[in-house]
Amino acid sequence: MLILQKGFNYSQDGPGNRLVYHLQGCNFACKWCSNADSIPKQNSKAKEYSVDELFNEIMRSRMMFFDGGGVTFTGGECTLQSNELIILLKKLKENSINTCIETNGSSEKLPEISQYVDFLIIDLKHYDGEIHIKWTGSPNEITKKNIAYFLNSGREIHIRIPVINGINDNPQGFAEFFSRFDCSNADFEFLAYHEFGKDKWKGKYQIENGFVSPEKIREFTEVFRNYGFKTVTS
Repeated sequence: MLILQKGFNYSQDGPGNRLVYHLQGCNFACKWCSNADSIPKQNSKAKEYSVDELFNEIMRSRMMFFDGGGVTFTGGECTLQSNELIILLKKLKENSINTCIETNGSSEKLPEISQYVDFLIIDLKHYDGEIHIKWTGSPNEITKKNIAYFLNSGREIHIRIPVINGINDNPQGFAEFFSRFDCSNADFEFLAYHEFGKDKWKGKYQIENGFVSPEKIREFTEVFRNYGFKTVTS
């Protein structure tokens, strides 16, 4: 498996203290991405690991998984390495290691992968397909299909919406999309735009005036709660 970086993080990538692996490669190219160096399939800074190497490293780290922690696979887009990921997740589940993935939800294999995942995080960048393509370079049909699948299945799912001024800052549009489903098994988190990854971009950084106010995030929270949806912050 091709890993760009790894390290521990508390409560930002799933519950508790977690060992987080950033896998190299992403099929989206979100223009605000904070990990732009993880988008290409290849990166000289990324290192190849076997499934067994990662499994052994994770097992050696078990003492650090406090407060309900475990291991999280993110990216890039971790599901692009789905074959190896499934094998590793299976081994971890067999050994009672709490597992989490952060994904853009675009993999047809996500329902299969999710069988071995305790905490599932899916980002929805935009509910509108054309706008989604404009700002991420990819369609969102499979993402919305997978979100619908999990909402209808009743399994718990954590849905994150990165909020960028002038691009996807209409909470009503998102809420109307989710109102088609029973969202009692979901919680929602709104991530305010930041420029932490700006220096990682090659070429011109295309987001201008993307910051949103705390009032905008409160507006998202209020609109979603008015629809009866559960919202959280981490």
